[in-house]
Amino acid sequence: MARDRGLTLSISVIVSIFLAVQLGALALVDPFQTAGLQPVEDPQNPLNTLLYIGAILVMTGVMLAAFRYDVQWAIRGLIVATSVYIALIVFSILLPPVVTIPVAGGLHGPAWLGAIGLGIAVFAYPEWYVIDAAGAIMGAGAAGLFGITFGVFPALVLLSVLAVYDAISVYGTEHMLTLASGVMDLQVPVVLVAPTSLGYSFLDDDGPMVDDSSESGSEADSDEADVAAETAADEDSDDNEDATDESDDPLEDRDALFIGLGDAIIPTVLVASVAFFAGPAVPTVGLGGLSVAVPAATAVMGTFIGLAVLLRMVLAGRAHAGLPLLNGGAIAGYLVGALATGMGLLETLGLTPYL
Repeated sequence: MARDRGLTLSISVIVSIFLAVQLGALALVDPFQTAGLQPVEDPQNPLNTLLYIGAILVMTGVMLAAFRYDVQWAIRGLIVATSVYIALIVFSILLPPVVTIPVAGGLHGPAWLGAIGLGIAVFAYPEWYVIDAAGAIMGAGAAGLFGITFGVFPALVLLSVLAVYDAISVYGTEHMLTLASGVMDLQVPVVLVAPTSLGYSFLDDDGPMVDDSSESGSEADSDEADVAAETAADEDSDDNEDATDESDDPLEDRDALFIGLGDAIIPTVLVASVAFFAGPAVPTVGLGGLSVAVPAATAVMGTFIGLAVLLRMVLAGRAHAGLPLLNGGAIAGYLVGALATGMGLLETLGLTPYL
């Protein structure tokens, strides 16, 4: 019974964060565009996708080098600063209708106070609920910004390429294992924490132990985002090899499940892109108090179907690459919704702007 309650709590936290990221991104895309925050002149340019993928590869290399040469403090500082920056953008959209105090840059005092307060909390007291709250804000803001940056076709390319890269980095090169181990020690909101008990403390957690030489292990990743479910205590490599023992009670001795923030952000990029670039003829449906294009809503549904399958696989006792299932679910959900509303194949694939 205690195990079932722990499982319910952990899954509820993960689902709630994913839902907050997706609904938050959907709510922010139009205000972001109105505020002039669209970072590219031509969101239909596929080169935007290539540049972003290149940035991911470079950042991965930088982080691996930082862990190798023991300068993790620089990566932690960069991530905290990024969380403050994204929170500042989000709060500048959400807070002005309540209070407006003009400051430099056209932003407002409450936005600065909220963003700086969030950064201080993450830096000084990275408890699991602080990390998760910051991650939800970062995820919604980042996905919203990327949603207006990538047209539908570039977004589809982005999700497809990153799903393949995620699978290779987890099951092939396994370099994500090294990255996962280092990122967990940073205690920053690139890894979301889902405790199996309310008394759990991330501050006291040594984190999952990852053996780089092992063929399997935990993944708790950065922006590329792999999903991880690990024990707060050590997990023996023999346990990884013994599928029968793992599946007897996969939550035994586990104090929390971990999932990369990128696993929530990347599929949401497609959701936000579809919602933003959908033409006026595309029917809408109510979702979380928002009026959303039907293909975007079905992309949300597809993401959660992928998440359900992923969690089922992870709870069987091993970590898995998240993006193949999550991105695959989002893409499949979008395609089903788009074709069901009568959109043509070229329009569904986002190719009409190039014709």
